[in-house]
Amino acid sequence: MLQYTIRRLISIIPVMFIVSIIVFLIVHLTPGNPAFLILGEDSSEESIAQLESQLGLDKPMVIQFFDWIKNIVTGDLGQSVYSSEPVLNIIIGHFGPTFSLMILSLILVLLIAIPTAIFVVWKRKTVLDPMFISVSLLGVSIPEFWFAMLLVLAFGVAIPIFPVAGYIPMAEGFGDWLYHLLLPAFVLAAVEIGLIARMLRDGMLDSVNQDYTRTARAKGVKESRVLMKHVFSNALIPTTTVIGTTVAGLLGGTVILETMFTIPGIGQLLIDSIHRRDYPVIQGVVLFIAAIYVLVNLVVDLLYAFLDPRIRYD
Repeated sequence: MLQYTIRRLISIIPVMFIVSIIVFLIVHLTPGNPAFLILGEDSSEESIAQLESQLGLDKPMVIQFFDWIKNIVTGDLGQSVYSSEPVLNIIIGHFGPTFSLMILSLILVLLIAIPTAIFVVWKRKTVLDPMFISVSLLGVSIPEFWFAMLLVLAFGVAIPIFPVAGYIPMAEGFGDWLYHLLLPAFVLAAVEIGLIARMLRDGMLDSVNQDYTRTARAKGVKESRVLMKHVFSNALIPTTTVIGTTVAGLLGGTVILETMFTIPGIGQLLIDSIHRRDYPVIQGVVLFIAAIYVLVNLVVDLLYAFLDPRIRYD
């Protein structure tokens, strides 16, 4: 397991290097002079040249890239053009709301998807199963922003029981924190609930009629115990991978929802930085999100190898 972990950690280096190249090129190949876009149409040539020098834009692109990589390795993501604060500090300051939204959404996903899948498999020969397939397909197909608008209109305007904007840190009160985050967290979780419940239900149905479950029933083991010990545990291994990608998907979904619900997280920071043409912050946020994706996938791979030892020997 240790060798497998080391191999996976080493494999992160080329992945992050390629990601950094893509992030750098996307920002720097965007049409227009960043210094001119930041300063506006009334700016003088001298002020544009000064800002270009400050941002290092007067150097060849290759040198700019390796300077940026060198600073990243030392933990320096640059300074915001808008606020002059270190980018890393800005990202850390905005990560709390995003992390809260992700964790609450993940809890909702696990609390709803897993019991639903188990119950559907338990009642697999009833009308509940086709109903579940239809609902889960609907949940996966609905765009997040459209579902969010529906819930805002329903529970924020027509029946105003939830706030539709704002964020209260958990340190200022757990109840207020939950009250403000519950609606966006449910929207964020809706798609993933359908995906994971469907995945777990399919995996469990594959195991229901396997030889080991028939043997367990032949020995007189109760159906509920067969379902949980032999069927659920085997279906949980492939579902773990989907749960990992779910965490990454939740992070991506926060970009839209934080903007809609005015939550001051990473997604809101990214949108604001794009509007301000704050290129160092844009680069830092995109790279930070990519790093979270890579780390989540690493944890999933390690967990997968822990649950199924055959993986680590491949």
